[in-house]
Amino acid sequence: MCGFVCLWNINQPELAESMIHKIAHRGPDDVQVTQSPNIPALMAHCRLSIISPNDGMQPIYSSDNLLVANGEIYNHADLRAILGETAFETRSDSETILHLFRSNELRWIAKLDGMFAFVLATPERIVAARDPLGIKPLYVAKIGEGKAFASELKAFDGLNVDEVETIEPGALYDSLHGMRHWYRIPQGAAELEEDVPEESIWRELRLVMEEAVRKWMVADVEVGSFLSGGLDSSIIAALAAQMCPGTLKTFSVGLAGSPDLVAAKQVSEHIGSDHYHLEFTEDDIVDILPQVIYHLESADVDLVRSAVPTYFATKLARQHVKAVLTGEGADELFAGYSYHHDYVDSPRQLADELTRSLRSMHNINLQRVDRITMGQGLEARTPFLDRDLIDFAQSIPATLKMKLDESDDENAPRTIEKWILRKACEDLLPHDLVWRKKAQFDEGSGTVDALDRALAKISGEEAPISREKEGEIYESILREQFEEPEMILAAAGTWEHDRIEVTSEAS
Repeated sequence: MCGFVCLWNINQPELAESMIHKIAHRGPDDVQVTQSPNIPALMAHCRLSIISPNDGMQPIYSSDNLLVANGEIYNHADLRAILGETAFETRSDSETILHLFRSNELRWIAKLDGMFAFVLATPERIVAARDPLGIKPLYVAKIGEGKAFASELKAFDGLNVDEVETIEPGALYDSLHGMRHWYRIPQGAAELEEDVPEESIWRELRLVMEEAVRKWMVADVEVGSFLSGGLDSSIIAALAAQMCPGTLKTFSVGLAGSPDLVAAKQVSEHIGSDHYHLEFTEDDIVDILPQVIYHLESADVDLVRSAVPTYFATKLARQHVKAVLTGEGADELFAGYSYHHDYVDSPRQLADELTRSLRSMHNINLQRVDRITMGQGLEARTPFLDRDLIDFAQSIPATLKMKLDESDDENAPRTIEKWILRKACEDLLPHDLVWRKKAQFDEGSGTVDALDRALAKISGEEAPISREKEGEIYESILREQFEEPEMILAAAGTWEHDRIEVTSEAS
């Protein structure tokens, strides 16, 4: 895990130094700046050492190739066996990118399995790419006749560049061949095929999930798990606890007595984890809000609201581990948001909406998770967004994700979101937790009410604060922290989006 900067055809070492120090929080273990005399590239890297701590320094220079990478390649051991161990000079998982590139296979990048962003330079060309979902960020801007790449927007702050663009998820830029999309999220299925038993689907889903969690726990340091007490993080933590070589460390946050803290404690006792919790107050929110917005690189109301508890969870976890598992992605894969109930009579539209939301995660929830955790030097891992799990989940019909409730219980909801996920994992957790109604992270932790009181203190107005005023406060805080706030705001993620229009015609 790390942050990086690359300057292509821009021979300004002092600029690379300045840019990397703006994002040095991403890699507190080491900072390096490298320039090769025969490659027109300057690369800077700040490292959070997770795999191969002793010899995984970057940038990596080998045989007229220069590489900086951010993230984790989870199948690096398999790739080493295929490519030949003697070709490798380090134990770093990132070095596999170099050797795959040199293999000259047409779709070499598709062999990388993990979360990553990287820039690779040769004397003649530069290549930059990003993982399928955009879990790890990558931006590019034109400076004169050259290009500058960086892991965060703030690296460009004060440079007066015309425009900063995002390298899209699943995309690869090649200075010789332009941009191409090497991965596209498969379209979601709508209806269950005839003669396919539901049990065969949820049993296979469980196996795919177990494999994903096992894969995403690979590290040379201890990996913990966020545990909000909700379904998604509880499933991940329960699976991880079974695979952890020692006792899994879990972390929860909230206001004193909040539902999340109570539920998380119950889950931790059930799975036998070594559990830590942190209680925060409205005054704590006042203190950390500028840091949250600075690292988040957004003033979007919903994004900030969810980033506040993430910040406290990160602060707690970083005292004990360098990497954590999270439950991000389950709502988008399995229909977990309240508005998904609107599509219960239109499985085709629900499947399309889930596909659309998966494609937009990179500048919403995944931006929050990456920026807030990396802002404190913590690596967050998202097993639900494993590529094999995404492919399988997208093949599951929407009618098994948002399922009509056939229970005789009068108090049961008419529909159950994430039904197939609950069914696949109901033996892992207490029955009441598996089948209870979902609460948003910022609601279950008590953040919404505390944040409202905090905003009242900041603004001098009486609570409750209107949503419009809340957005104005966040934007004002953001503008105070950047030399070029318009650049940040123009590129920042937002929850405002065009959902698939719900019609009365069932598909």
